[in-house]
Amino acid sequence: MAGFYDIVIIGTGAGGGTLGYALQGTGARILLLERGSFLPQEAQNWDPGAVFLENRYKPDEVWESANGSTFRPGVHYWVGGNTKVYGAALPRLRREDFEALEHEGGTSPAWPISYEDLEPYYVQGESIYKVHGRAGEDPTDPPRSAPFPFPEVPHEQQVEALSHAFSRQGLHPYHLPMGIDLRDGGRCIRCNTCDAYPCKVFAKSDSDICCVRPALQSPDVTLKTGVWARRLIADASTRRIAAVEVKHNGVLSTIRAGTFVVACGAVNSAALFLRSTDGGLANSSGLVGRNYMVHNNTVLLALHPTRRNRTTYQKTLAINDFYLHGPGWPYPMGNLQMIGKVKAAMLKTMRPGWPTAPLEVFVRRSMDWWVMSEDLPCEDNRISLTSRGRIRVCWTPTNMATHRALVREARRIMKRAGYPFVFTERMGITTNSHQCGTLRFGNDPGTSVLDPWCRTHDVDNLYVVDSSFFPSSAAMNPALTIIAQALRVGERIAAEA
Repeated sequence: MAGFYDIVIIGTGAGGGTLGYALQGTGARILLLERGSFLPQEAQNWDPGAVFLENRYKPDEVWESANGSTFRPGVHYWVGGNTKVYGAALPRLRREDFEALEHEGGTSPAWPISYEDLEPYYVQGESIYKVHGRAGEDPTDPPRSAPFPFPEVPHEQQVEALSHAFSRQGLHPYHLPMGIDLRDGGRCIRCNTCDAYPCKVFAKSDSDICCVRPALQSPDVTLKTGVWARRLIADASTRRIAAVEVKHNGVLSTIRAGTFVVACGAVNSAALFLRSTDGGLANSSGLVGRNYMVHNNTVLLALHPTRRNRTTYQKTLAINDFYLHGPGWPYPMGNLQMIGKVKAAMLKTMRPGWPTAPLEVFVRRSMDWWVMSEDLPCEDNRISLTSRGRIRVCWTPTNMATHRALVREARRIMKRAGYPFVFTERMGITTNSHQCGTLRFGNDPGTSVLDPWCRTHDVDNLYVVDSSFFPSSAAMNPALTIIAQALRVGERIAAEA
């Protein structure tokens, strides 16, 4: 597999796939490397048992926690990365998320760029990923230079009624920005197997469909699948990467390039840096792998015992009234958003001993929510490698008093909205779909790994365009921000080529 390219991009998720799309047509010879293959279109795409109980689309891989116990991570290695099974919620971060914010649990640090720096690329990303939304409903909405490219995904009847019930409480419910192909003549059929499932009809705005396949129409873009990047090899100066060592079909080889871009996901990108040299590549700051964050997440099911939930496509409603502060809580709290309709198979993963029949009765009556609060950066929360090379995740959630307060408030408003029974389950270390922070960006090489353009301070031709660069996690879905930054970085790489 030896060869030379102008740019090698390792990973094809929201960051890597978008960057490949952004660089097509520049004349650069671009190679996309993906450790997985194309996810097959098959009946099991929409089978809850296959997806959640059999883990059909997750890798046969285990990571370790700090105490040495093992777990199967919530990651997916396919062309398109985790976007192949994500919920397709594509909101922007709030303007305040780019500034230093005081939380009950500590300070969320400022980013080295402002919301205004990223805003034009949010516009581009919303267009590429076909985002449907409505501006002006959410009081925390940041300013926009262009409208959403497509109108909001309309609520179904019971979700619309719930939205009105929240409005009567003085809240400001809004339509969650969604990346699905619901255009006139679009592919979306508004099924109930979207969130956390692969899309069998290619209607989800994932990196594979929106970016990788279009980019491959360019003669200058090549994709190689089934290729695992083992390590990056520096040249004699150590200021440049000369090659990436990869494994394909059990055989090691090297690929040379002028520029390397890592986009493996926050955990795997940090692991790649740590495998590349003793002490970690580009690690003069000592921060490679540190400040690992995921959101503090709780699944909330609001239940009316005699009212069946007949909603099919449920993930259209969200609330940000508590994002910057809450009633009786002067600190930022977080976001509430509906999730795709919960099925009994999903609950079986949390309660494997419970019989299926009563779970089916339960989920037919529930309205299902995701409660999300900010996880603050902490250097002790980190990614490292064991002596056998296995990934170790040391993570203790931060800012939990705030999360508990948000869960209490969510319970209260659900009951006021007419749902007398509310059940919650907090997500743990295996729920890492919003992982970020392990290679943070900043202006100071002493306190960051990457510069504001996501190039490493220590190595001149090495960039990172996944959520590793986040200095804070905020409390919004990260995908659109990864996409926007990839477009911004792509513009810089193209200008310097």
